[in-house]
Amino acid sequence: GNMIDICPVGALTSKPFRYSARTWELSRRKSVAAHDSSGANLVVQVKNNQVMRVVPLENEEVNECWIADRDRFSYEALNGEERLTQPMLKQGGQWKEVDWQTALEYVANGLKNIQRDHGAASIGALVSPHSTVEEAYLAGSLLRALGSDNVDARLRRAEFVAGEGVQWLGTSIASLTTLQRALVVGSNLRKDHPLFAQRIRQAARHGAQVNAIASAAQKANNWAMPVANSVVTDASGWAQALADVAAAIAAEKGVAAPAAGNANAQAQAIAKSLLGGERKAVLLGNGAAHHANASSLLALANWIGEQTGASVGYLTEAANTVGTQWAKAQPQTGGKNASQMLDGSLKAVLLLNTEPEFDTAAGAAAVAALDKAEMVVTLSPFKANMAFSDVLLPIAPFTETSGSFVNAEGRLQSFHAVVKPRGEARPAWKVLRVLGNLLDVPGFGFETSQDVLAKVTAQPLQLSNAIRADVRLGGTVSEPGNAPVVAAIYQLDGIVRRAASLQQTADAQEVA
Repeated sequence: GNMIDICPVGALTSKPFRYSARTWELSRRKSVAAHDSSGANLVVQVKNNQVMRVVPLENEEVNECWIADRDRFSYEALNGEERLTQPMLKQGGQWKEVDWQTALEYVANGLKNIQRDHGAASIGALVSPHSTVEEAYLAGSLLRALGSDNVDARLRRAEFVAGEGVQWLGTSIASLTTLQRALVVGSNLRKDHPLFAQRIRQAARHGAQVNAIASAAQKANNWAMPVANSVVTDASGWAQALADVAAAIAAEKGVAAPAAGNANAQAQAIAKSLLGGERKAVLLGNGAAHHANASSLLALANWIGEQTGASVGYLTEAANTVGTQWAKAQPQTGGKNASQMLDGSLKAVLLLNTEPEFDTAAGAAAVAALDKAEMVVTLSPFKANMAFSDVLLPIAPFTETSGSFVNAEGRLQSFHAVVKPRGEARPAWKVLRVLGNLLDVPGFGFETSQDVLAKVTAQPLQLSNAIRADVRLGGTVSEPGNAPVVAAIYQLDGIVRRAASLQQTADAQEVA
């Protein structure tokens, strides 16, 4: 996609956009990418209240002059036939379009009844990490006002550790370009985080040594950059591989190792690399974040970072993984986490921008679990979750609402709507605000999304990848079905999944 931008004569053109409009007919409006965690700045080009093309807005500190293909082409889904444009209720097994008042009163009354009959602990909310800061905050505030702490945006996680900090990149995005040493664990770097990959590639071209611990499927040999040393092992072996590197570092420095490791030749090579150079980073990918033994991977990475002077951080999965943590879209006082909410015990579930079959670690099992609930409310731009939902509320995607994302480095970026909401769709923060008003929630009189953001930013963002954990090597992750759940490049979220051109690419076909 970036070849379109750099072609000096305009001979390379965007196939989805070609012949659809003249350039001078388009309005140009700034926005922020809604998919991976780079927070790329965009120019969204609009004609007749419809997104026609998406191109990069230059920002040297974030995306330079590039954007990922999913940011460039996913707009097709916004104009597609699967858009939900009217509230819908399921009555007698049939879906019927209703007005907003009817739909919201149905939801409010349903929540009150379930709260009365089963207790607030029977109500939960699963929040997409692609939702805005404001949406995540209001979803959590609404649940807690009802008396429930069952809210979570960590949808693909397999391990949940109490008291963890707000996980982030551990360094600035721009600094990736000047690294001299890097160790990437559990990531298909080139596909999962293409803009981070191109920065690390720049570093490699200037002599940086890139090391990898990854599965064969993560293709560290195909990252479009030289990889100095790599350990190829399935997910169950990542902790042991890190322990081996730690053992090699410990032997080199004459200190005690944090876990039983074998300082083999591969581990020694990675250790020697990390002990050299000045600017270095240990980067944990989506596979490491979603691992059943994630706390051990982080504890080992932190030890390696301390001994070698490397920063330690997560590449982070989604546009607002950091922001949803800041907005407290996860249990604060012992509520159920995302995995526990999908065990079939909840009576009422709010799904914000989430399709649990595709977006959670539970996968297909989530459908059966949600089918047991008395009321499932889906807030989505698309006709999603229709098999087990009782209410569909059409909310605006990022192009049709104002809001904020926080990228992997902790950078808060706010944006405005670039087009009007389609049909009867409404910004999710407004839908949640009205729902809160119907439920008599105090302090829900927000006039703008900036008013909501002010509630979040009143508490400074505390970034921390510190963790206290006993290191476990191997264990349950080696059992079938316990591999980390990582979304493929064009399955990351509901918008990307519905973008026709992206689904025709070789990457999408390989997954299929």
